[in-house]
Amino acid sequence: MGPAPGMRGAGEGWSFLYAGCMVNDVQPPSQDRARGASLGLPGEGPGSLASFSTRVVAFLVDALGSALVAGLFTAPDLPGNWALVAFAVVTVLTLAVFGQTPGMRLRGLRLAHPRPGQRLALWRAVVRTALLCLLVPALLVDADGRGLHDRLTDTAVVRD
Repeated sequence: MGPAPGMRGAGEGWSFLYAGCMVNDVQPPSQDRARGASLGLPGEGPGSLASFSTRVVAFLVDALGSALVAGLFTAPDLPGNWALVAFAVVTVLTLAVFGQTPGMRLRGLRLAHPRPGQRLALWRAVVRTALLCLLVPALLVDADGRGLHDRLTDTAVVRD
């Protein structure tokens, strides 16, 4: 008995048929919905999730600013780890008080709170900043593009 209609025998293009099935029939779930839809955020415009590149630029602005501030206290020596301390303090304070860091403000971003209209709890700012200082959690992103530090604190960086 030969192969079923439309199918080839063993070794005669099974990988081609299987690959064709995968490419044509299966689409990743992230392609079916807009980024942030699972969080109730708009797909584009104000309130939508910020892109990874925009968040990286905001982070670099904050890191550079913190290094400069720390350098004022350690001059003529380089700030070393004091820059990380300055980064943590500035980030926690500005997130808790204003809902955005100086770099976020410059890039037109803010931190979305799980309960709209309320100020970010200090513990969320501390945990989020501690994880951000480790850097790796910020690079582990979900389908919406939120870093692990945002997922664990139930926050999201959005366009302002």
